[in-house]
Amino acid sequence: MNRNPLSSILRLTAAFLVILTLTAAAWTPNPAPQAVTANPPDHVVKLVFIHHSTGENWLTDGYGNLGQTLDANNYFVSDTNYGWGPEAIGDRTDIPNWIEWFASDMTPTYMDALFNETEQHSSYTRSLADPGGENTIIMFKSCFPNSALEGNPNDPPGTYEEFTVAGAKYVYNTILQYFAARPDKLFVVITAPPLTDSTHAKNARAFNDWLVNDWLRENNYALNNVAVFDFYNVLTDKNAHHRIVNGQIEHVSARSNTLDYPSGDDHPNERGSQKATEEFVPMLNYFYARFLETASLPPAPGAGPAPEAATPPEVPAGSAPASSVIADFESGASGWEAFRDESTSSAMTCAAEAGSGRAGNSLRIDFDIAPNSWGTCAHMYDNPQDWSAGDGLVFYFTVEQTGALFDVDLYAGAEDNRETYLFTIEAPADSATGWVRMELRWDDFHRADWEENAGEPFAKSNEVIGMAFGMTTLPDAPNVGSLRVDDVALLGDESAVVVPEPAQPIEPGASEPAEETRRRGLNCGGAAIVPLALVGFALFQNRLRKRA
Repeated sequence: MNRNPLSSILRLTAAFLVILTLTAAAWTPNPAPQAVTANPPDHVVKLVFIHHSTGENWLTDGYGNLGQTLDANNYFVSDTNYGWGPEAIGDRTDIPNWIEWFASDMTPTYMDALFNETEQHSSYTRSLADPGGENTIIMFKSCFPNSALEGNPNDPPGTYEEFTVAGAKYVYNTILQYFAARPDKLFVVITAPPLTDSTHAKNARAFNDWLVNDWLRENNYALNNVAVFDFYNVLTDKNAHHRIVNGQIEHVSARSNTLDYPSGDDHPNERGSQKATEEFVPMLNYFYARFLETASLPPAPGAGPAPEAATPPEVPAGSAPASSVIADFESGASGWEAFRDESTSSAMTCAAEAGSGRAGNSLRIDFDIAPNSWGTCAHMYDNPQDWSAGDGLVFYFTVEQTGALFDVDLYAGAEDNRETYLFTIEAPADSATGWVRMELRWDDFHRADWEENAGEPFAKSNEVIGMAFGMTTLPDAPNVGSLRVDDVALLGDESAVVVPEPAQPIEPGASEPAEETRRRGLNCGGAAIVPLALVGFALFQNRLRKRA
């Protein structure tokens, strides 16, 4: 046995050095995150801001000072407000309205006006000369009533737009597709400011956290032309921030989920608005610098050809409307065709009607069905459709007069041996004054009386070959009127607890909804409107049952 102490020490030292060498990689610290730039652009950039009163206060010199601060950072600022734009679209800035702005047949018209807007609609310093061309940065914000979202904090995206967590997520997933198609524009979402009322504060917190942290990631969004500034969070507590600190982005929330900067109502006060300005403008500088990495912009004079536009990323089907929407009629009613009993005087027409839907177009069906006759507006598919991912169908409808009878028909099986399943609806009173939400489970549909196995429940949601809205009559009585249908989608488990939006009036015979409907929204003029808005959320969900 070797009893030389020095020899033992040397052997232990050598062994220790070997261990150090083998584990060095595990002990190497991760590289520090790359610092982000908060420097202003080196050229004048055109920006337009869509807002109402809170945004106006934020922009105003001596209140939020956003306008003059943006001006000092090389941004040529314009804005919209109430009454702005084609069809006064500036009146409508609630979360569901973003579908109309960015995902409707009117989108090209609205965007042309928005991209070319150069006027001021608020009081703020603008010392820079207009550099010409279109607005590159599009900022948009809903007002504080939009923090009163119904539902639950963790609700997944829904299938239509409304004032719920699920409905709001649906809206932002939907409009993301337009943003992907415009890599030459930077779209900046400003989250809706908080309320002083804590009733829905947890939902507001969860939804805005989703926008900041999960929205783009869940959609695998690859471009740098969409950004979110958490205006909501900044205003909830003096220790809550969304800002750049030491070259790093800091998104820190505190214990409060309600407005910590009240002005006597739910409008943020000067101090809160100025805090938001101090945190936002450096963030915008970073957003713009990052945007330039993938932007497709026109060249400066004499600079040569513009770079190729980045390829828009695909939005996953599971989070986009294509995952569950069967027909929203925003691109027309291709494939829908009217049929009637030609042995009688029955008349039937169906087509997409521009501007008459809940947020865009609807399917309008005009019918004059002779006694004991029929007519249908049907869509037959070239290949069987698998709708088994849904629990049934959900859609919205409105009629010219109550008591109108119509069927919802499903066709299944092979074309040469087609099976018809239906559910009959007698339009209730409120369907003549606004949109009624209709939910039908698969087992609500039964085999038509004129076919074999009459009354058999529908069990072929994986082989649907068509659907229709059919007009029937009571014995020896005609059925005359007009039916509008919108947003036909698969029904998911979460849909059963969704609260519908309040019914809105539609004038009989009008080609567009009444003005009341087209401009529906949550006024941002003062806190007194909020309790009235919440009353609408309490309306119960309509689920009609089959007539006896």
